[in-house]
Amino acid sequence: MARPRKFDERKVLDAARDQFWQAGYAGTRIDEIAEVTGLGKGSLYGAFGGKQELFRRVFDDYCTAIVDATGRGLRGSDEDAYARLVAHVNAVAAATAADVTHHGCLLAKGAAELAEHDDVVARRARETVEALQGLLAGDIAACQRNGDLAADADPVKLAALLLAVLRGIEAVGKAGASQETLQDIAETAIAVLPRPAT
Repeated sequence: MARPRKFDERKVLDAARDQFWQAGYAGTRIDEIAEVTGLGKGSLYGAFGGKQELFRRVFDDYCTAIVDATGRGLRGSDEDAYARLVAHVNAVAAATAADVTHHGCLLAKGAAELAEHDDVVARRARETVEALQGLLAGDIAACQRNGDLAADADPVKLAALLLAVLRGIEAVGKAGASQETLQDIAETAIAVLPRPAT
């Protein structure tokens, strides 16, 4: 009979995530994960498998969390859709500016480092990007129904453009762009969305 685990799995995964996030996959040794989680290497392997399996679990959890958070921010009534969209774009700029350590987004970081060699990470990254684009497209369509954006524009294409801008905000923020620059990008992204003809 297997002995019950005597550790908080969520705390262990969060600590491992933070280590991967800070040092990257290649830059993280299993010894460092053991140190930050407080578990022995044997316990880590027994509970989560090797470093690759642990990263995949952490990456999957992170992707789920950002899709869920984005969904909570963008879903709602048509009347409030434009305000939600503006708030979301501004929140990405503000969060990026607040990231003084320039760790960036684990989705982007993990995909850039591993997607070429790890099919599981590549597939999860693609699914996450598609889910984020779908949430943006749904909110943009709600804006169109409410008359806030031009009805003849393609919401899927606008969502793809906006998602690229948001990912770009995170990239230039990681490179050290100022809060003012990031906010200017966010405001411009909203300003160029097609409005209804007057």
